Amino acid sequence: MNYLDNFLFGYYPYICLTVFLLGSLLRFDRDQYTWKSDSSQLLRAGQLRWGSNLFHVGILFLFFGHSVGMLTPHFVYEPFMTAGAKQLLAMISGGIFGLFGFIGVSLLLHRRLSDARIRATSKTSDIVLLWLLWLQFALGLATIPLSAQHLDGGMMMKLAEWAQRIVTFRAGAPELLAEAGFIFKAHMFLGMSIFLIFPFTRLVHVWSGFGTLAYVVRPYQLVRSRRVGMTPRAPASQGGRPF
Repeated sequence: MNYLDNFLFGYYPYICLTVFLLGSLLRFDRDQYTWKSDSSQLLRAGQLRWGSNLFHVGILFLFFGHSVGMLTPHFVYEPFMTAGAKQLLAMISGGIFGLFGFIGVSLLLHRRLSDARIRATSKTSDIVLLWLLWLQFALGLATIPLSAQHLDGGMMMKLAEWAQRIVTFRAGAPELLAEAGFIFKAHMFLGMSIFLIFPFTRLVHVWSGFGTLAYVVRPYQLVRSRRVGMTPRAPASQGGRPF
């Protein structure tokens, strides 16, 4: 285990998670007007619909799949699933939804670069983020044929143990990746780096998804006239909520 691997897979994850959490909190506190997805749908909707839907379906499944798969201890699923079966399931499902996400982000990237109006309104961070996501999907798909060479689940077990040791602050995490190939390490490094840049990009709107329930249960909003003596207006929408 060399110094670079020890830093990238022992210390770098904590740097990324710290910036991810604190950066998101500070941006929400100081720059709420920038807390948005910056949609370009008004400029052109057709290609966006396909690209956005495929991208979101792919990345959401992969995010939760990776989280559950890597952070669930082996003893939880051991009674009904072997490590090899879990690896095969991850390869098939990850391949399908990874392909969805790759096609989706490719459409979004092509749309943003080929349309002059959208390109003119794009930030540098938007284009860089799309390229990083495109590369991350490509690396993830590239790990599948490598995983197919060893279907005993051994490497997947080590990757899961690495993630579990990181989140529980246990020592010895980098040593578990000593035998991991370059593609696996590149995929993991880029994934952590996306968390690092998360607070500085449009990705922060992901947090707003957790506020959906609060929007549903919040009180009705009444729209009233500012002029003194006028009868208050009726609610903006009877029985509904403003949009």
